[in-house]
Amino acid sequence: MIAPGKEAGPLSPDSNAPVRAEIFSTERLEQFGEVLAASHSVLPGKRRGRGVLRRLEENSRVLLMSYRSIADSMRREGGITPAAEWLVDNFHLVEEQIREIRQDLPSRFYTELPKLGSGPFAGFPRVYTIAWAFIAHTDSYFEIETLRRFIAAYQRVQTLKIGELWALAISLRLVLVENLRRLIEEMDERHGAREKADILADAFLLVGEAPASGASAASRLAALDRVPLRREFAVRLLSRLREQDPAVTPALQWLDRRLTSEGLNADELVRLEQQAQVATHVSVRNVITTMRLLSSVDWNAFFESVSIVEAALREGTRVASMDFATRDRYRHAVEELAKTSEFSEVQVARQAAAHARDPEPDAPARLRDPGYFLISSGREAFEKELACRVPFAQKVRRAFVRWATPGYLGSVFLLTAAMTALPLLLTAHGAAPVRLLWLLALLALVPASELAIALVNRDVTEILGPRRLPKLEFLRGVPLEARTLVVVPVLLSEESEILEAIERL
Repeated sequence: MIAPGKEAGPLSPDSNAPVRAEIFSTERLEQFGEVLAASHSVLPGKRRGRGVLRRLEENSRVLLMSYRSIADSMRREGGITPAAEWLVDNFHLVEEQIREIRQDLPSRFYTELPKLGSGPFAGFPRVYTIAWAFIAHTDSYFEIETLRRFIAAYQRVQTLKIGELWALAISLRLVLVENLRRLIEEMDERHGAREKADILADAFLLVGEAPASGASAASRLAALDRVPLRREFAVRLLSRLREQDPAVTPALQWLDRRLTSEGLNADELVRLEQQAQVATHVSVRNVITTMRLLSSVDWNAFFESVSIVEAALREGTRVASMDFATRDRYRHAVEELAKTSEFSEVQVARQAAAHARDPEPDAPARLRDPGYFLISSGREAFEKELACRVPFAQKVRRAFVRWATPGYLGSVFLLTAAMTALPLLLTAHGAAPVRLLWLLALLALVPASELAIALVNRDVTEILGPRRLPKLEFLRGVPLEARTLVVVPVLLSEESEILEAIERL
């Protein structure tokens, strides 16, 4: 039986076949997206899942070894296949993709991604499977509009979470690295099969070794009869022996017999092998080109164009006029609320937007924005409405903020008292006079209070952190109703200070 090579293997993460399947048009890809979504079932809760990050490290090691091997082959032989040349010329790009994956996919984030519960991709993140399907049915060729339509079609059946949409670019990079590793391994196996064919041809053509006797020739061919015949081996052997007399070269007679038993002829076999080499070249080229394109895509704009949560927040509200940082903060709040309640992210977003669209008749303007319920004063009431399970640490943080002044001053006072009392207690055991102890306490009070203030300030900064104020984007400039006067007091003592103030404005 002729072994066609790895491209005939099953489309599975456990296979060694390249990530390549039937090429779909955009319309067919949309239909497939809906079918794929209907077939997916997600496991509840957080799951560690399959070791995608471990596989990435293995892929990185294999690709580096292949790169070095190809570079050595170039130095020795001088010529390589076009696919191998693509890898050598662009290996720096592959390394950059691997670095970005390591940086953008920490283990904690990976654990939170929903995992599939059944099928060949059971235990893998759902978004990773989606990326795999897209790469397979486009032969690693990337167009942002095609991806947008594919994701939109998938979400007509199942809604992807915010974290999954952000992980889509990372997942595409993961699959591309995986596919490149498989393609390079396939190239290595083909190269090995051709080298075996050269060794056998040299034996029969008396190249570099003693003439092969009839017995040794028969034993060689008998051994080959017991294993599948790789197409690359057959084509190389055929090209080496084709011009020879069949009576002199038993291997050519044996090869003709094997091909006849498979219903193939020599020309058909050569054509199939040329097609396979071209397909590998195209796939490697597409992988490298797509890696380069992924780094130039505006993923923020892509995310907002496919996010159903974003669409829900914008519906009937002014969220679209906010700047990106504000919109992103709203979405993070939706994520947090969904994680601590029984509602999905889309349901939380729609409920917040509904409150903003239909406030009380005399309600202030701030209640007409979803942010009031997501990140502002209406957050706690909204959490009660959703029956959220607020973490204990967050309750403590809110209590500290609610009682900010007494909490801050009380923390400073207690810490100062503790730092002052400890050395006094130790000194008191030495039977020192009381007046001396009071003097020591007064002298230690100032440095102890400064240290206490520094420690409390550091802890407050770490616990609360900076918060961005919600802002409008004003892409077309500041409208009349939003214009205001900003007054900056400046001491103008010299002409240079006036110029400096104007420059700062």
